[in-house]
Amino acid sequence: MNSKTLKQLSIVFGVILVGVYLLPAAPAALAQLGGGTQILPEQISQATGGATDFISLVRRIIDYFLGFLGIVCVAMIIFGGFLFVTAGANEQNAEKGKKILTYAAIGIVVILLSFVIVNAFLSAGQGSQPT
Repeated sequence: MNSKTLKQLSIVFGVILVGVYLLPAAPAALAQLGGGTQILPEQISQATGGATDFISLVRRIIDYFLGFLGIVCVAMIIFGGFLFVTAGANEQNAEKGKKILTYAAIGIVVILLSFVIVNAFLSAGQGSQPT
C-alpha cells in the first residue's frame, strides 16, 4: 500500500468512528426535548443524560471527547501493530510502526492523565463534604 491509500483509509476509518460514536445520541437527545415551546428542567436533564447542572454537563462532554480520543488511540495501536507485523524485511515500515505504537501509547497516558485532572478539578469545584 502506498501512503496515499493509507491516508485515505485512515480518513474513512476516522469518519466511520465519529459516526458510530457520536451521531446515534443526537436524535434521541433531540427527540426527548419534544415539540413544545417551553422546555422544562426535567426535559433538559433527560436530554443531557441526567446532567442537572453545568459542571455535570461539562464533565459529560469532556468524558465523551476523551473516550473518542481513546478509541482513536486504540485504532492507531492496531494500525501501528499491523505495520510492524507486516513489515517483513522492510525496515522503514517496521520503524514507522514502532513510532506509531510509541506515540499512541504516549497518547493513551496523556488521555488518562487529562481525565483524572479534569475530573479532580471539576469535583473540587463542587465542594462536596465527606460524610
